[in-house]
Amino acid sequence: MPVDSGSDTAATLLAWYDRHARRLPWRAERGATSDPYRVWLSEVMLQQTTVAAVKAYFEKFTRAWPTVEALAAAEEADVMSAWAGLGYYARARNLIACARAVANAGGLFPDTEDALRTLPGIGRYTAAAIAAIAFDRRAVVIDANVERVVARLFAVEQSLPAARPTIERLTDTITPAARSGDFAQAMMDLGATICTPRSPACAICPLSDDCAARATGAPETYPRKAAKAARPVRRGTMFWLESDGAVLLVRRPASGLLGGMRALPTGPWGENDPGLADAPADAAWREVGSGRHVFTHFALDYRVMAARSAVRSNSGEWWPIDALDAAGLPTLFAHAARLAVPEEA
Repeated sequence: MPVDSGSDTAATLLAWYDRHARRLPWRAERGATSDPYRVWLSEVMLQQTTVAAVKAYFEKFTRAWPTVEALAAAEEADVMSAWAGLGYYARARNLIACARAVANAGGLFPDTEDALRTLPGIGRYTAAAIAAIAFDRRAVVIDANVERVVARLFAVEQSLPAARPTIERLTDTITPAARSGDFAQAMMDLGATICTPRSPACAICPLSDDCAARATGAPETYPRKAAKAARPVRRGTMFWLESDGAVLLVRRPASGLLGGMRALPTGPWGENDPGLADAPADAAWREVGSGRHVFTHFALDYRVMAARSAVRSNSGEWWPIDALDAAGLPTLFAHAARLAVPEEA
């Protein structure tokens, strides 16, 4: 059966949402006004990250910095350390820049998509989500869950990513003028809990009667996806240099991958591992482990070399090994450190 009118679809979904909405720490209770700061913070954290992973980080951030003004006044190093483990660290740098821009403008977020998109780190999706959820503006909000729901609802045959303009147009046809924010969150909840990627629970879906993909008998094959290109592999070496109970850490360059984060010293990551050419000291290095870390655009095969030094250089920061968890190392370097600690502690 084809999709019914947009108004009927929205009404059906909103009625389901009123009964089954997920309780999430950044969501306002029904009837309450959403806090734009909490909506913005959650949306930035949720980019390419699961709800389960974000909950603890969101609660930690809002305890430490309960308002946008508090976050704007925070030390950048403290914010980056608190972000450690969430990945995609450019989001954290933009988070600080955006908080400071809003604070400098009086502490109020703008309430339109166009104005929101002028702020650091706020793109098309995030602006639409904030406008709809925080300010009840009609906006077409499309994350990965919404994309999947709409692709199935209309049985969009075109493959992603080329299908995205079509999916946006179709989402626009069913987005209501009223309760646009609730509708967006309802679509997200439907995709996260029922219209899941591999095993959609069509039998309990409120939109199943109107779902064109279900009518094909193979809803899990939507959205169609183009074949992925092979992810390139890079190689590199990380260095664990220990001296008197402390390990040498460095700050990565502000721009680029993992920018501004504390890390173990490392040589360049390329097609070939340069070995000890970029070691931070002339020492008796030995390999203590290796691993693979997958970034968005490449995989890194790395090895960890460890050594002790009686002399501490003035470069970098000597961090107590027994307090290493407080250094806020990105996941990659935290894993590498765990390879070294058993051997060198």
